[in-house]
Amino acid sequence: MADGTPPPSEVLDGLEQALAHRGPDGTGRYRQDDVGLVHARLAIIDLTSGDQPLFGPRGCALVANGEIYNYVELREQILADAPLRTHSDCEPILHLYDRFGAEGVNHLRGMYAFALHDPQAATLTLARDPFGIKPLYYVETPSCFAFASEPQALIAAGLVSASLARRPTGELLQLQFTTGADTIFEGIRRLLPGESLVVKQGRVVGHSVRAALPQGGPQPIGEQQALDRLDQILMDSVNVHQRADVPYGLFLSSGIDSAAILTCMSRLDTNPVQAYTACFPRTGVYDEYDEAHKMAEAMGAHHIKVEITAADFWRKLPAIVACVDDPTADYAIVPTYILAEEAAKDLKVILCGEGGDEIFAGYSRYRRQIRPWWLGGRMRRRTGPFSAGGILIEDPSDWRDGIKAAEQACALPGRSKLQVAQAADCVDWLPHGLLVKLDRCLMAHGLEGRTPLLDPVVGDFGFCLPQDLKLARGRGKYLMRRWLEENVPNSPAFARKKGFTVPVGDWIATQGARLGPLVAADPAIAAIAHPDKVKAVFAGSDKHGLEAAWRLLFFALWHRRHIRGLVPDGDVFECLAHPLG
Repeated sequence: MADGTPPPSEVLDGLEQALAHRGPDGTGRYRQDDVGLVHARLAIIDLTSGDQPLFGPRGCALVANGEIYNYVELREQILADAPLRTHSDCEPILHLYDRFGAEGVNHLRGMYAFALHDPQAATLTLARDPFGIKPLYYVETPSCFAFASEPQALIAAGLVSASLARRPTGELLQLQFTTGADTIFEGIRRLLPGESLVVKQGRVVGHSVRAALPQGGPQPIGEQQALDRLDQILMDSVNVHQRADVPYGLFLSSGIDSAAILTCMSRLDTNPVQAYTACFPRTGVYDEYDEAHKMAEAMGAHHIKVEITAADFWRKLPAIVACVDDPTADYAIVPTYILAEEAAKDLKVILCGEGGDEIFAGYSRYRRQIRPWWLGGRMRRRTGPFSAGGILIEDPSDWRDGIKAAEQACALPGRSKLQVAQAADCVDWLPHGLLVKLDRCLMAHGLEGRTPLLDPVVGDFGFCLPQDLKLARGRGKYLMRRWLEENVPNSPAFARKKGFTVPVGDWIATQGARLGPLVAADPAIAAIAHPDKVKAVFAGSDKHGLEAAWRLLFFALWHRRHIRGLVPDGDVFECLAHPLG
């Protein structure tokens, strides 16, 4: 608190209740001087003595969300003589802080968001991992500085009101995520990936950033040497990402990234890997299950098929959107949530392939971005679904400002054009879109998601590869494909990518006539869009129109829960039919 008084118990109660779903295995609380910490625990490592807060030298207290994968090496090497009290992977953070201060985070290999109170210095240090795998949000008010793993907890605790910020709203509609430190909620900010803050008497007094990616350009390396090095790096990363005292498994698609992780897991584990794949029966979209099943059989995995239907979509979408308080309107929230719901019945940890496209250059847009304009090159995300058609009352003309700022910040000396595009995605799209989706959809079910391709060792290697080991044979992720080709007989390493999609457009099109008037009449949509245009979008079948329809539907449901505070009650149609409760 800014006035030096202890935080009110009712505020800590509100934070604890709002975050209970993230930590169903217990809670912990700490109050000293002007600082209060609350922790909701999902027990993964050291189930018996790892409860938080954890305490270290000089009375420092720590609450942390995430996993420190190199905790074994830290204990054996840097901290071999430290008086560690538990077997927790997070306790080394306290001793690194004691020895190195704020620079201690540079020794961490993992995903983390933590708060550390140093009572002797009267400071609170917050830090987030370089890729932004684990979230952290904060508010600064005249009376206090407060933080939480989710914005909704700060609102629920009465620390800030739920009001929309204009520019991020335009970003959400056009980009499907929001950029930078400012969230869509007025007054709530993100701790950015790799950022650390030092707080004293309720005010920020120190700031630093740990970069996720190397600053320089591509480094020369031959293909065979790169393949050998990639093999070592992937095996090492998957190995440390499997460190857990609870059961774990894998989300398996038909793509290169999860196939590579499965290959490594199968080498490392004596028992069959438990793998989950979503499929969409009786729809027109490409079904990943058959290709994923071939891979699972080749690796001896226990493969679980999770069918998702239109009925599931309409019934579960309000609850799915309700868990994504920092909004990302990615179709994939639907299968991610439902896969997590199924996996959580048997597991507490899931490995996932997020990050492979950004680190090893998998997106087709990268090839377009590096071409000169006369060969079809173009900027990324130059238009959005609301760039034409006059649907919105006010044109969000500044919706690309955050993207442009990231691109400019990432254009460091020596970096190639491809590296700048990759780095810009790692600044915003990855942490504020893909990783928010993963975190919220899994934590809604008390399931931890781990991303072996978003590891400092993997990132340093993949980002600095020469361009011809990233883009070749008309494909991205060339080196990853070559590795899979060598390690898995008959693998579809160089098959043309069919693309993962969710038949949201098809499902909306079949209900467009019914859905359009409901969405158009919703207070959130009526405030930003022309009702007749909204109805027309839902009545049409144009691909871009259906994308706009999906984002309007998402925003209506999101606004209903996170701005108006209405708990989902019923399916999509029932919720929209009762916009005020």
